[in-house]
Amino acid sequence: MLIAAAISACEADGGSFPGGADSPGGQPTAQPPLDAAPPADPEANAELATELANPPEADLPPDEGAAQSAANPEPPERDFFLFARPEKVRGLYVNSWSAGSRRRLAALIALADSTEVNSFVIDIKDASGYVSHPSEVALARDIGATGEIRIPSLSYMLGKLEEAGIYPIARIVIVKDPLLTAARPDLAVQDTAGGVWIDGKGFVWLNPYQREVWDYHVALAREVASWGFPEIQWDYVRFPDAPASEIGRSHYPGRDGQPKADAIRDFLAYSRDALADMGVSVTADVFGVTTSATRDVGIGQVWESFIDVVDVALPMVYPSHYWKGSFGIDTPNAYPYEIVRSALEAALERSAEMPGAGATRPWLQDFTLGKPPYGAAEVRAQIQATYDVGIDEWILWNPGSRYTAEALEPVGGFTIEPLMRIANEVVPVSRRYELYDTTTVMIGEDPPDGSAGGGGRVGKGPGG
Repeated sequence: MLIAAAISACEADGGSFPGGADSPGGQPTAQPPLDAAPPADPEANAELATELANPPEADLPPDEGAAQSAANPEPPERDFFLFARPEKVRGLYVNSWSAGSRRRLAALIALADSTEVNSFVIDIKDASGYVSHPSEVALARDIGATGEIRIPSLSYMLGKLEEAGIYPIARIVIVKDPLLTAARPDLAVQDTAGGVWIDGKGFVWLNPYQREVWDYHVALAREVASWGFPEIQWDYVRFPDAPASEIGRSHYPGRDGQPKADAIRDFLAYSRDALADMGVSVTADVFGVTTSATRDVGIGQVWESFIDVVDVALPMVYPSHYWKGSFGIDTPNAYPYEIVRSALEAALERSAEMPGAGATRPWLQDFTLGKPPYGAAEVRAQIQATYDVGIDEWILWNPGSRYTAEALEPVGGFTIEPLMRIANEVVPVSRRYELYDTTTVMIGEDPPDGSAGGGGRVGKGPGG
């Protein structure tokens, strides 16, 4: 058994990557924010934006373009699609640029078609505040959130996913929204000195106590649910993560003494009720640390306060986002199997004590942040850890939506035994139990709050 060591900090929320780094205990500044995955490559996004503005046939001579269009006619526009939930959701994060690019979407569908992947988490609103499609929600249009359309046709995208049998999940970022905070500063966290509160990174945050914030996002969710999205995934459903010196200046109109964790619970319960008539699942991205921390680390996410008001909780258990000493491991990033397994075991133990608890489906790391570089062995280790604790669902996060195909089980099964990293060695998966019991751990006092480690997600649009 791994022995838990003290946790010195909390993790960040995710969205484009789930995360953000709170430091109630004075965490080392070298540690990356837990909710911020490596930013997507701006050059790649620029390339995709150009592609959206210039579809392939636009670069062909008129006669060739017409011939290509005739050979590949546009599917008729539809406004509703039907998706069956897979028995086991195994998915990829697909940013809005990739979802709107026919070339990238086709490549990701081909990857899913040849592997165990059966689901895509699609950005509907990310941390930029922009809504990805031509929304009819009045507030979105009023604040300019429809000013950067990345998915020109939901009909085309959903039609391709329906045809391929891929389950789509609509990711909607909540409290990180520079467009709404600029247009409606009254909905933002306020500063005790006057005006809006700005954190040390220059971000303005929406106030989770404000009902108008809830209603705006529920309206976006209802819109995409009416198109056929069967699952709504809330990201950045939390309070800001920042040092106590900064948080001390923050003021929340409408709080009336209510604990932060109650506000997050109330929103999740409200959204579930507001969407109940549409038959969709309501899920939430949360910090990885919520699986093991027994108190609120400052962001309003406490496992027992939300797990029974969501259908699925998605903890961002990225090994690179855990602090030194988490779960007794000195270098968490080098122990992807051990970190993910320990975090998920804690989640399952706590859910077992909660009547009506939702399922747990982790966000796993398919990106490199520190040493060792992450490849097939590191990604497969996390997937195997998920299976070994009895969870058969997962989502991979890569901010650029580019994934390690070799880590995924091919249709028909592996023909060669896959490798995985465990005990900081790369070995065949069949050797994992032999090495798991001998993992060197850093033994120390249990932390005063009962937590076992940090952990979050990397900067997608999911914000834990």
